[in-house]
Amino acid sequence: MKKRRLLLVVGIVGLTVFIGFNFAKDIGWIEQSPTLSEPPKLADGAKESTGQQGGQVEGEETPQPTEGNDESNVDKPEITDKPESTDKPESTDKPESTDKPINTGSTVEVVGISKGEDGAMGVVAEPENVASLVNPFNKLPEDYNPTDLVYPDVRFIFSEKIEKRKMRQEAAEALEKLFSGAEDAKIYLAGVSAYRSHETQKKLFDRYVKRDGYEKARTYSALPGTSEHETGLAVDVTSSDGKCAAADCFGETKEADWLKMNAATYGFIIRYPEGKDKITGYQYEPWHLRYVGTSVAEELVANDQTLEEYYDAVPVNN
Repeated sequence: MKKRRLLLVVGIVGLTVFIGFNFAKDIGWIEQSPTLSEPPKLADGAKESTGQQGGQVEGEETPQPTEGNDESNVDKPEITDKPESTDKPESTDKPESTDKPINTGSTVEVVGISKGEDGAMGVVAEPENVASLVNPFNKLPEDYNPTDLVYPDVRFIFSEKIEKRKMRQEAAEALEKLFSGAEDAKIYLAGVSAYRSHETQKKLFDRYVKRDGYEKARTYSALPGTSEHETGLAVDVTSSDGKCAAADCFGETKEADWLKMNAATYGFIIRYPEGKDKITGYQYEPWHLRYVGTSVAEELVANDQTLEEYYDAVPVNN
């Protein structure tokens, strides 16, 4: 009898606990761990990461051929320590450009400076010379690599310390002085792209040839060895807001006006000036600065000359 009563009590207690637990769960006193009906999926169009860069060259974007476009799109501006701005120029999506080379049809290499006679391509004899001529007819030696590359202490439109932020030491120091002089005049500049290795230029050009064919690639990308960026002496600049980076609208800014008047004081020239495209082989690029040293820069500006005219190397197909 006692045993039967004990079993009855246990049963009543167990039923009470069960009913109480479910009641507490229903009214939210007890939290439940969520369950997935199926494993989570990646967003539409996403791919599993491989840790690779998709074949892109470090620090470069793949451009689409456009008029005046050269090797790479401009990075989205990420200005740090941006000064109080001056006027903000009209925005543009035009990609980074260094030049639209003329079609040389070069097949023969020659010693010394070439004007492109009979398709001849000159090889720069003294590539370490800061005033050396590099253009569609005169290329750097295949094995040339500047040994004194440093990071100039100036703002760029990106924050990463990558290849295209470097310049040869003499040019880097001159660029620092140029930026400082500009700021004294309330002109605030930012770098867009400086050094580009021969290997990088070759990879870029080869990629475009594979995509568009050799002749098409030549209309918007420089042959390896003929891009001034490979010298470590060239830099594309823009205003500190980055709005007109490597775009025609930069030519309408007060920053561009200041550079025209003052760049030579610091040893830089506007390498591809307005109205000289048939001589340089490149369209007007007010943003493309080339370090040649103060004495040469001031002489070129005083005589309204390009490097081609300075070396008496105006292309024969001018």
